[in-house]
Amino acid sequence: MRFDERYVARITLDPRHDTGRYPFTLPAVRELAGGEGIDFDQRVTFLVGDNGTGKSTIIEAIAVASGFNAEGGSISFRFATRATESSLADHIVIERGLKRPRTGFFLRAESFYNVATEMESLGLDTSDAYGGVSPHERSHGESFLDLVMNRFWPGGLYILDEPEAALSVKGCLALVARIVELADERSQFIIATHSPILLSVPGARILQFDDEGRIEQVAYDDAEPVALTRRFLADPARYLRYVLED
Repeated sequence: MRFDERYVARITLDPRHDTGRYPFTLPAVRELAGGEGIDFDQRVTFLVGDNGTGKSTIIEAIAVASGFNAEGGSISFRFATRATESSLADHIVIERGLKRPRTGFFLRAESFYNVATEMESLGLDTSDAYGGVSPHERSHGESFLDLVMNRFWPGGLYILDEPEAALSVKGCLALVARIVELADERSQFIIATHSPILLSVPGARILQFDDEGRIEQVAYDDAEPVALTRRFLADPARYLRYVLED
């Protein structure tokens, strides 16, 4: 993807802004501060890594620095149930392409209930753009897919934090199909995930965060969620025995 076709082309962090406190103590943030940044040169970029490596904090910072509400929603959403976001967005630098996205959305599983409540208070939940049914009248996964299918449009910037938390296997496959469709229509996705299903999006770039904070591009088969899930499914008893004995 050419530079001018990207909405978020690259992120960097000035190491002089390091406070020595959270979130600069997170491994991936330390790596970002001391490195050359992260390039987003594909329509779809996945961030993977174990809990606590900092990928969701970086996702949140990209979203907030791009103008989205910290708890999620579109650019126009401005509400706060409880301010828990880190200060990283104040220090991150986003290099952008020449074109601006026509639309966008920040979708995070942990605070989607709050976004749904805001949608309801604004009267958006029953509009065709949001599925026509209040998210509070649908299951978590159904309301997630209603939003993605109806509110995610071509030419948009979509930042997703662990969307698989709300979805069944079939739901994840439906999301894969929608991501591919929108990526072909000039949309850009940046997604933090643990799902081997979502990682299967053709042509996606997978950036893996390790426990030391190193960020490395990996192939689908080498991504930790894929490799570990395959090993578990090949011999569940072995892994259960190890976990239970430990």
